[in-house]
Amino acid sequence: MNGRHDEGPHEHDRGLSYDLPVLARRRMIRLMAGASLVPLVGCTAEDRTTASPSSPSASSPSAAGCAEIPEETAGPFPGDGSNGVNVLKESGVVRSDITRSFGGFAGGTAEGVPLTITLTVVDAASGCGTPKPGAAVYVWHCDREGAYSLYSEGVTEENYLRGVQETDDKGRVTFTSIFPGCYQGRWPHVHFEVYGSLADATAATSITNTSQLAFPKDVCDAVYATDGYGESVRNLSGLSLEDDGIFSDGHDRQLAAMTGGTRDGYTATLTVPV
Repeated sequence: MNGRHDEGPHEHDRGLSYDLPVLARRRMIRLMAGASLVPLVGCTAEDRTTASPSSPSASSPSAAGCAEIPEETAGPFPGDGSNGVNVLKESGVVRSDITRSFGGFAGGTAEGVPLTITLTVVDAASGCGTPKPGAAVYVWHCDREGAYSLYSEGVTEENYLRGVQETDDKGRVTFTSIFPGCYQGRWPHVHFEVYGSLADATAATSITNTSQLAFPKDVCDAVYATDGYGESVRNLSGLSLEDDGIFSDGHDRQLAAMTGGTRDGYTATLTVPV
């Protein structure tokens, strides 16, 4: 373990006891949604394209039914003002490349395997067939060493791997980032919040949905075999999606479809019904 999460629960997502109320709400959502949903899952591999983002098997919603993205905890490091610092009101937070710190912060750059994150926000009430242009998405995740900017020891003066964008006419936002590390007790993931508008997001108000994106194991294994992810190999070895405190009650609608490889980077895509 790299030491950045050794100081207690404030240095990593707090596990099942912290997230239990959210998990209970999520189980209710899944019971109401029923079992007719088609999983939004893509096949994966290390260095070849494995699922086209436009193919039905990659991320297209089911025509037979649609439910909102499962609601999850934002965890202890949201940076949205709900737990200390508020990056959403900083000039420069609206951006597509989130690899660097911005504004008056230290100016560091998060290193790692390149990752493009594409989220498509759609209207659940329409059967997921209608995009939601003009919404906004705030994403954040840990760095290669499992540390969260603004909170974790050594990176409290950084604000990298955080950013907001407005959805385009197809309901999409795309962020340039790096593949996150795996820290003790949590499956590799990306946090995101959906807002009704960019004005709501930058005012840090009126969140409509909070959830998390998960990564397939074979992609995690491939990334963590590269330089700089040594601690992630050990941390991932004792975990599974089925046992993770967030994803254990179902991850089919949160598992990203992946394309690419470790050499040129990966693209993760997910449809987000709201």
